[in-house]
Amino acid sequence: MEASANMIGKKIRMERILDRNTRRTVIVPLDHGMTVGPIQGLIQIPPAANLIAEGGANAAIVHRGAAMFGHRGYGKDLGLILHLSASTTLSPDSNRKVLVATVEDALQMGADGVSIHVNLGAEDEAQMLRDFGIVSSACQRWGMPLLAMMYTRGPKVKNEYDVRFVRHAARVGAEMGADIVKVPYTGSVETFREVTGGCASPVVIAGGEKMESDGEVLRMVHDAIVAGGAGASIGRNVFQHRTPALMVKAIAAIVQGSATVKEAAGLLKGNNL
Repeated sequence: MEASANMIGKKIRMERILDRNTRRTVIVPLDHGMTVGPIQGLIQIPPAANLIAEGGANAAIVHRGAAMFGHRGYGKDLGLILHLSASTTLSPDSNRKVLVATVEDALQMGADGVSIHVNLGAEDEAQMLRDFGIVSSACQRWGMPLLAMMYTRGPKVKNEYDVRFVRHAARVGAEMGADIVKVPYTGSVETFREVTGGCASPVVIAGGEKMESDGEVLRMVHDAIVAGGAGASIGRNVFQHRTPALMVKAIAAIVQGSATVKEAAGLLKGNNL
């Protein structure tokens, strides 16, 4: 009975993160304040959360403090993913991610899912993988969806966007039991198909650093979906956009509505599809 209840609980929570019809998602991470401080677009969490909810995002990723002071209590619903990993740019090794919250904390806060960050190839990879296993076991026990942010960053990694590394990272995420795996986009439909094809879990792309044009972002999202991706988890290119709500709407049109890049770009100008 307990196992059955956990399965139902996970299914209900997953539908607050992944669209139940398309099985795709638009997630906006708002966890950057922990890593780099109060940057443009995230000086205050509630206004940012309002804008991405208005645009139609499925969920946001935040740390526990932001979840507590950022709870809106009004407007459109927005799934809550509690981020369990942290480091800061002030650290001697910012690639070393440590656990700062638990699955039980997420349950107490009413979160719909949790996320963990793992840097394969880093000097502390073994500790991060062990933490991943602990979190994955707790998620299985409680029926909590798990998003794994899988990156390859370390002495052996010359290019973290290299498909050889990204497909390995995605596979590790799935092997460890993640319900959704987040990885960098490899730059082309052909190479990203290798990533999605070798990963049993839904794969979403990371947004990376702020891009020079909206077209670059929308093209990346479009091509990832064509390659079998399940959506996007994009931060700076959304919350630092001049119109974050419209940017989310444009991304969602591609992810959920299979819009073309041109059609999505039209939404940024206030046009209808």
